[in-house]
Amino acid sequence: MLTTMIFVTATLVVCAWHLRSRQSLERESHELREDNEKAGLNEPSSIHPIIDVDQCIGCGNCVDACPEEGVLGLIQGKAVLVEASKCIGHGACKASCPTMAIQLVFGTDKRGLDIPNVRPNFETNLPGIFIAGELGGMGLVSNAVEQGRQAIESIRKLSGMGQGNRFDVVIVGAGPSGFSASLGAMHHKLRSVTIEQDTLGGTVAHYPRAKIVMTRPMELPIVGKVKVFETTKENLLEFWQKIERDTGVKIQYKERVETIVPDGDGFAVHTTRGDYRTRAVLLAIGRRGTPRKLGVPGEDLEKVVYRLIDPEQYRGRHVLVVGGGDSALEAATSIAAEPGSTVTLSYREKAFTRAKEKNRKKVEEASAKKRLRVLYGSTVHVVHKKSVEVEQDGQVVHIANDAVIVCAGGILPTPFLKEIGIEVETKHGTA
Repeated sequence: MLTTMIFVTATLVVCAWHLRSRQSLERESHELREDNEKAGLNEPSSIHPIIDVDQCIGCGNCVDACPEEGVLGLIQGKAVLVEASKCIGHGACKASCPTMAIQLVFGTDKRGLDIPNVRPNFETNLPGIFIAGELGGMGLVSNAVEQGRQAIESIRKLSGMGQGNRFDVVIVGAGPSGFSASLGAMHHKLRSVTIEQDTLGGTVAHYPRAKIVMTRPMELPIVGKVKVFETTKENLLEFWQKIERDTGVKIQYKERVETIVPDGDGFAVHTTRGDYRTRAVLLAIGRRGTPRKLGVPGEDLEKVVYRLIDPEQYRGRHVLVVGGGDSALEAATSIAAEPGSTVTLSYREKAFTRAKEKNRKKVEEASAKKRLRVLYGSTVHVVHKKSVEVEQDGQVVHIANDAVIVCAGGILPTPFLKEIGIEVETKHGTA
């Protein structure tokens, strides 16, 4: 009898705890979704899940499986997207669903997503131009690595390889897919060159400091099987940098492709540094695009960057943040919290209408504490080595400055693809 009472009591305690946890999750999910919808930010930017409410049993497996905290939640006993803009298409939610209530799709009814049409061998409608990785809609690191490897396997089978005074393949981008492809080209002794407008790692390199990167075992050319399930951004980049050093694979950094035009049975690639003739081109450029610049004198100074990596590096420095979206507000408030920093936030509009309420409140709090200065209706005119000139209401303000962070979004690669002649399909909630 005593054993039965203990069992019943324990069961009731567990049930009560589970009920409170569910209620707390539902409350948080409702508040977060409401906040994002008010800010117009509950639209996914890539492949994402849609949930069949008739099949969903509200088990919460998908919420637990998603490596990006806050993307999925539970409302009224059903799984929902509560912060869709953070979804980058891992697909772990679909794999965890016991009732197959989740489907992965591109785009929504409100916002279409441009996806280039590629064949199973990763070749586009233009023979000789291939696409792999995030640009094709897949966000998981291991998927991108595998696609880069497979794309090179397809490219090396093209006719005309090793012939003439030209490269076999020009690889554009050194993110997960581009790096894998570069190793694959080296492994197969293809005449190749890899061009990267930024740094090794692509999108991964611009994740926040210590961000957890979810992946799975992958096959890297030359290296072999790599068993990684969960790691930090820093560890993953360090691993890739070691491979770069050990293999001697060459990547040309700080170089951007401007045009690709047909040249016989190959292509002529023009970059910011020169021209390349090649039999094939592999585009592994991701979807983040080229950072939108200010177009002002002094913007080419080394102190000007286009995304925040680590707030700690700005301790004790005068920083100007430019922009009015969440990335700008988060950068400004996080740096303002660092000891000795002085932060100015410049935005061309009169109010932060594109940012989440919680970020707007953080700006207000930091401003009230005199840790952050906000210049509404302002534009940057000139960037100097030790100062910046910002115009506000017809008056030029001179501000002491050690660093400038421009958070003005990116120029997506869709126009570039269409200019080349690559077919792009706009998806509206379809696979």
